[in-house]
Amino acid sequence: MSTTNSSLKLNTGLDSNQESASHEGVLPFGDLPFDSTEPPAQSLIDACVHCGFCLPTCPSYRVLGKENDSPRGRIYLMDAINKGEAPLSPTSVKHFDSCLGCLACTTACPSGVKYDQLIASVRPQIQRNHVRPWPQKAIRQLIFALFPYPDRIRLLLAPLALYQTLGLSKLIQSSGLLQRLSPNLAAMESLLPPVTPSCFADNLPDFIPAQGEKRYRVGMILGCVQRVFFSDVNAATARVLSANGCEIVVPKSQGCCSALPAHQGETQQAQALARQMIDSFENTDVDYIIINAAGCGHTLKEYGHILADDPDYAQKAQAFADKVRDVQEFLVDVGLSAPLHPLQADPLVTVYQDACHLLHGQKISRQPRQLLTQIPGLTLKEPMDAALCCGSAGVYNMLQPEIAAELGQMKSTSLVKTGATLIASSNPGCSLQIKQALEKQGETIRLQHPIQLLDKSIRGEKL
Repeated sequence: MSTTNSSLKLNTGLDSNQESASHEGVLPFGDLPFDSTEPPAQSLIDACVHCGFCLPTCPSYRVLGKENDSPRGRIYLMDAINKGEAPLSPTSVKHFDSCLGCLACTTACPSGVKYDQLIASVRPQIQRNHVRPWPQKAIRQLIFALFPYPDRIRLLLAPLALYQTLGLSKLIQSSGLLQRLSPNLAAMESLLPPVTPSCFADNLPDFIPAQGEKRYRVGMILGCVQRVFFSDVNAATARVLSANGCEIVVPKSQGCCSALPAHQGETQQAQALARQMIDSFENTDVDYIIINAAGCGHTLKEYGHILADDPDYAQKAQAFADKVRDVQEFLVDVGLSAPLHPLQADPLVTVYQDACHLLHGQKISRQPRQLLTQIPGLTLKEPMDAALCCGSAGVYNMLQPEIAAELGQMKSTSLVKTGATLIASSNPGCSLQIKQALEKQGETIRLQHPIQLLDKSIRGEKL
């Protein structure tokens, strides 16, 4: 598919009088262009040759089928707004908001267009220059005031546990009442994992010694939602690292990695959280900083960019980012020293689910598969459309629930069709999204983080 500038007509959200005014270089009253604080770089926009290779890889385009909801279409919009030919209008914001930020287009682009940098520069522009309707504003404020802060999440755990125990969750979902009142809140409620006793407190000490001969000293990041609802994954990560000769430092002062606000243009919050993370690991003298969540890892590796304009942190941020490794990336690089055992008597047919920010953001695809295939008796299947986003995309499934739900169904269907009896997923958001989609399809396939499978294999436990 190929479309040139002259032949592509985009819907910029202007009526005929506004179109006429914009062609004369005058923007309609009430609509603004990008401001002068880091707008999308024209040189990056001009790198796009409009070939269309990105379109079939783009999940929002797959669902919505509109040019403006594709990377190419959004680049046209950025170009028009940059040149004063179109405003940052509610219509253009809607098209930018439909982007999941999955980065599949960056992998597919033959011209090397840095769409990730372009959309990352647009998000803060929207936050500064666009007034959202109050329901959108309220749900976003709730998300960013809650999810990046584990202590705040834990304040809600007791009432949420009671809510689940009394069966109110199933009642609310079956009634459809919350869905009618607020699809965003309904999506948030339906994705809530079971509240268990392990959710209420961090279960790892400040320091964990290496088993046997020490090979490395590593820092471990706990995450925000991860440390509350997926503490078993963190515990498994620590055991695997220790079993493979790593002593582990776990600073308790660490907070959120800043991925959630960073991906949605909440720049000041993202920068504050990044500084807190850097400070928490200062003077720990670690060789590497290990993360087990794909979206978090991508953002941690971007700290040099996030704090590039901070004279006090720019150098420290880049030094921090240089030490960050996804746990699977790290284990393949240094090699496993602990022996592995079969997870069950029969062959274990497994399918690995590629998390977007691991596959496209960090270019990590081979390593998780290498680790899994080292487990005796494990057979790995490959799904069709493996690179398609599951629809989670940080908080996208709460902000754009309808598009996310359709993508979740596509992803879960492709995983089920492999015939696997277990799904290995390296990101908590993906895991929640896929579990929900599987439940809607009546499927009961087990889903675990690859590090949990390695942990069981090292310890000789059966599934």
